[in-house]
Amino acid sequence: MNQTSWASFIKALTSGAFSDSQNIIVGSPGSPNFTGTLNGPMAAFAFDLEGLDSHATAIPPAPSISSAQAAAEGVEHYWGALIRDVPFIQCDTDSTVAQACADMNNLSFVKSAANNSIPYPVTPANLFRGQVYAGDGNIQGPYVSQLMLQPTFFGAQAMRQLLQDFLPGQDFLTDPAEYLRVQNGQVPAASLAFDPTFRYLHRGRSLAAYTHVDALHQAYFTAALVLLSIGAPLNPGNPYISSKSQHGFGTLGGPDVLGTIPEMATRALKAAWFHKWIVNLRPRPEEYGGLVLANLTNLQPFPQAAVTIHPDIVNSAGVTTSYSKFGSYLLPQAFPEGAPAHPCYPAGHGTVGGACIAALKFFFDGNQPIRPLLLAAGSDVMQPNADGTQLAPYTGADRDNLTINGELSKLGYNVTFGHGIHAGIHFRSSSHYALLLGEQVGMGVLRDRARGYNEPFYVTITKFDGTTAAIRNPGKP
Repeated sequence: MNQTSWASFIKALTSGAFSDSQNIIVGSPGSPNFTGTLNGPMAAFAFDLEGLDSHATAIPPAPSISSAQAAAEGVEHYWGALIRDVPFIQCDTDSTVAQACADMNNLSFVKSAANNSIPYPVTPANLFRGQVYAGDGNIQGPYVSQLMLQPTFFGAQAMRQLLQDFLPGQDFLTDPAEYLRVQNGQVPAASLAFDPTFRYLHRGRSLAAYTHVDALHQAYFTAALVLLSIGAPLNPGNPYISSKSQHGFGTLGGPDVLGTIPEMATRALKAAWFHKWIVNLRPRPEEYGGLVLANLTNLQPFPQAAVTIHPDIVNSAGVTTSYSKFGSYLLPQAFPEGAPAHPCYPAGHGTVGGACIAALKFFFDGNQPIRPLLLAAGSDVMQPNADGTQLAPYTGADRDNLTINGELSKLGYNVTFGHGIHAGIHFRSSSHYALLLGEQVGMGVLRDRARGYNEPFYVTITKFDGTTAAIRNPGKP
């Protein structure tokens, strides 16, 4: 490590001065091949006049490099890379998925009482799914949320939710020389190849492709369009439900819904960036993979942290299987540039998701079963076929149990795990606690905004953990 560069970095984070951030030593700025400029650390010091300030939010400390939890999340990443191209609809019968489940179930953290986020026992039906409490909406129905699959309209513009995907078989940063070049901020030697056929989100690589270029709040804005188009009922606390003379529009109506979603994203990112840069500075999974490589090959010079990683990762079948396929102990990445130049914990996608989902729950009745709404709109609970070119009805026994809240929670995990487990750039806990952080941000914004409405209301929201929270306004701001 360059001590002078590190000192300039710490000085900037300690002072918060823009001038000090301008003077961080980052490598070779100005070089035509240098891409290592830091991603927005100044956002860690921004604040808003509505909602919680970023430093007033709280999440647990990131798991340490040496912990069994970090090892379990690392093993999950190696399997995520190996299974990127397996269609979700075929996971039940895929042999690599079965190996992944068996390996995950042997990990000490996964089997322990400390595990509150990885469904246990791990099965093909719940592999790479989120969980806030056992049996929540993430575990039910198809892997991909209905809100990322169902057709809708943006005004008169039809939206079928067919997306540009990556071609299969593309995995990056397994060569140590290329890995080191990219870590040092150089332009990657490889580039992505895109599928000429637009497809539904049918596999892990598809979700990675989606989150590579999405507009962060995009999935939640689209979800609002879907909910509006299928006639999702308003939150029972909306004061216009029983009105015979008026309906909501700029307040508590459609334009309010669609305008609030992107507003949430800006607040969430400031909270995420505060915890990323000022509190945690958690390394990325690709860097953890570098420690795995160093540990297993006695790489010289030997990083001090490599000797501290938990034995669960170095003894895992996921690492061995990945080495057999790629000839390297480095963690294969879905993007040639690997992770963006900011710390891992919490995930920006997840924090935006938690805040936007809080807003959607404020406007819509989250306890409403979604299948009757889909049937009334001429659709059904759907899932992509094996190649992602078509949607087919989902016939699982739990299809009538899916609720708007459950599909919203699943949506949040689809997006943040797409950028995390499926792409290789965020640990599970970085995504999990990002959603909970975003929910804090969203609830703070909604409570402050409530005071500006003229309508009296008492709205309740079911949070990710299943508890309820109230947002109220007596009327007349």
